[in-house]
Amino acid sequence: MAQDRLEVLAGAVVLAVGLGFAVFAGRDAGLGTDAGVYPLTASFRSVDGISVGSDVRLAGVAVGKISTLKLNPETYFADAVIEIDTSVQVPDDSAILISSEGLLGGNYVELVPGGSLTMLEPGQEIEDTQGSVSLVSLLMKFVSGSNSDPSGTP
Repeated sequence: MAQDRLEVLAGAVVLAVGLGFAVFAGRDAGLGTDAGVYPLTASFRSVDGISVGSDVRLAGVAVGKISTLKLNPETYFADAVIEIDTSVQVPDDSAILISSEGLLGGNYVELVPGGSLTMLEPGQEIEDTQGSVSLVSLLMKFVSGSNSDPSGTP
């Protein structure tokens, strides 16, 4: 009888630990509701290297994540919904761009605050955007020696 109680207790502990891991993994993956964020939108020409869940950083500090990416069939731009921490207020003249961590690093979304005293409200759009820059196309331009001067003089 004591052996049965011990087995039931051990099973309950294993289930509790498993449930704890599941809750932790769900929160880390962005599942569930998070009342500590508010949405902003932005439209990018190109979002290469960015996906749902990518970091949004301000001064190198993660302040949010990309929650939705979809193609706008009218403009052919990628519309993004960005979830920003409520402790961060974003001026309405701010810019948002896709940056690279280096040659071997991944891409992330960088938020560059403006100087306006008016802050963006939840759901508003950040209008000043810059999409990702293709490193391959930049290298090809450099290797081929192409320049913007049609006369060919440097």
